[in-house]
Amino acid sequence: MTDWTAGYVADIGYTYGYYTELNPLRARLALIQSGIAPPAANGASCELGFGQGVSVNMHAAATASSWWATDFNPSQAGFAQSLAQHSGAAAQLSDEAFEEFCNRDDLPMFDFIGLHGIWSWISDDNRAVIVDFVQKRLKVGGVLYISYNTLPGWAAFAPMRHLMTHHASVVGSSGAGIVSRIDGAIDFAEKLLATNPLFARANPQVGERIKKLKEQNRHYLAHEYFNRDWHPMHFDTLMQWLEPAKVQFAGSANYLDYVDALNLSKEQQELLASISDPMFKESVRDFMINQQFRKDYWVKGKRSLSALERLEALRQEKVLLTTPRADIALKATGSLGEATLTESIYNPILDLLADHQVKSIGELEQALAKQNANVNLGQLLQAILVLAGLGHVYSAQDDATATKASKQTQALNKHLMQLARSSQDITVLASPVTGGGLPVSRFGQLFLLSLASGKKEPKQWAEDAWHWLEIQGQRLLKEGKTLETKEDNLKELTEQAQTFATKQLPILKSAKVI
Repeated sequence: MTDWTAGYVADIGYTYGYYTELNPLRARLALIQSGIAPPAANGASCELGFGQGVSVNMHAAATASSWWATDFNPSQAGFAQSLAQHSGAAAQLSDEAFEEFCNRDDLPMFDFIGLHGIWSWISDDNRAVIVDFVQKRLKVGGVLYISYNTLPGWAAFAPMRHLMTHHASVVGSSGAGIVSRIDGAIDFAEKLLATNPLFARANPQVGERIKKLKEQNRHYLAHEYFNRDWHPMHFDTLMQWLEPAKVQFAGSANYLDYVDALNLSKEQQELLASISDPMFKESVRDFMINQQFRKDYWVKGKRSLSALERLEALRQEKVLLTTPRADIALKATGSLGEATLTESIYNPILDLLADHQVKSIGELEQALAKQNANVNLGQLLQAILVLAGLGHVYSAQDDATATKASKQTQALNKHLMQLARSSQDITVLASPVTGGGLPVSRFGQLFLLSLASGKKEPKQWAEDAWHWLEIQGQRLLKEGKTLETKEDNLKELTEQAQTFATKQLPILKSAKVI
């Protein structure tokens, strides 16, 4: 009998996360910042291993791109297809295995191919299939996004992960299900560490990681740690894998990686500056920060921009502030820990973005000059990267594309808000302005559902939200305690609705989420 799972966990669904790095629009700023020409906007795009399909549906609905994608798990593919049917977006979603999907002869050439959380958890055979697919189907100038577990950051914990997976497969009872086997493996790991083995003394951080595992979603742990295949690899090993695909490293999809002051000491920066080979520099940097997970963009046929072209392209990039101005703390955390952002640079920029209207970087530059803010273009660009890396700022697409996509995003969001009546799985809604998803909690979605029905007062939104909770026997938690009475639940919901109306609703309107 053929094992269609190929050793990948299939008896428990993946989480419903949204991954903004899979948004081709996000890649533009990173590429231009690195001096690389991005591909044409709104070309054909592909996602391999889409999980529950939240990301691919957000991006298909919120852009003018056509999307093709596959995930071998039929239950996940079915859910993803239902989202696409509700939005009406051009998304061709299948449940084919990689080899079957990648060898289809009806696929277009792609401007963007993305795989998030897949590379480290599949076999070498499947990795070879993907590399061949990228070589054949990625356009010249097209972008590959790939994320993967990285060495040296995983070197200490890899033996413990192996032991836990072995426990789950050998000692754990298969009839009890994967969640029970995960709990048993974690419990065994704790008992082992309690004996103070030499391994734990040589790797003291392992104990802390086991404690964190106990607090995490078991669905996530099943797919992260308990697949048959799990292969963290060095950056240069991945580079060797991708060589046949003819792609070149373009830069990190984590914007905070572009700010050395957040991640590297002065001595480390000086050592990196002395290394002439850019690929070896990436490997050395991974050792400096003990990199555990990389999120990278690669380009096929990389075309470098001249200094003038780069500045002109950066000035044309549009951005939108998606966090209330008053809620933004001038703090950022990198590999070196928490850093304080310079008020004289960030405050003028945030003040200009505080109306939550789309502005180009060039417009911000001109406005800062008129105010005599003493913020130069280099400082402005770094600030935008930091604010985007912190999730406060999103890239924005042109008005015509946003208007064209709005019908699809409205349809998708309407369906997601209906799902929120009984589920808190999906906590994003689609924005045609940002070309992807924006965070909206379950209660926020219920408030919007009430607003869409014609009710304009936060008190009414709270009453409607309480209706859906009450008929399902659900209650709110506040400061770790369950609110038992109707009055207490309504009071908390009303306060949340009032805050939502004041802070988040204006932003969601600017982003055309509603």
